[in-house]
Amino acid sequence: MFKTFAALILIQVAFAGTISLIAQDKAGKAEKVKTMKCWASMTCANCQAKIEKNIAYEKGVKDLVVDLPSKIVTITYRTDKTSPEKLEKAIQKLGFKTETVVEKK
Repeated sequence: MFKTFAALILIQVAFAGTISLIAQDKAGKAEKVKTMKCWASMTCANCQAKIEKNIAYEKGVKDLVVDLPSKIVTITYRTDKTSPEKLEKAIQKLGFKTETVVEKK
């Protein structure tokens, strides 16, 4: 009985240690997410749809908001997967001119 009890305690301690290591590993790999804004030369709803349809599937894009009246594209992306430069180039490949929007503080 004592051997069985000791074996169960040993298994429980080993299992708890493994779970702790897995949790620490996942915490170390936390996503770094940023948001960028750029102006795009959109003129109509079809332009807006073209950007929404294509940029949403670019690597690392988490969220996309395309505002036609202001011509501003707001993209939330993972920094370990892409960059603002790559995202702007992707919009340019669709045939639009772009400019980075710098927010005033």
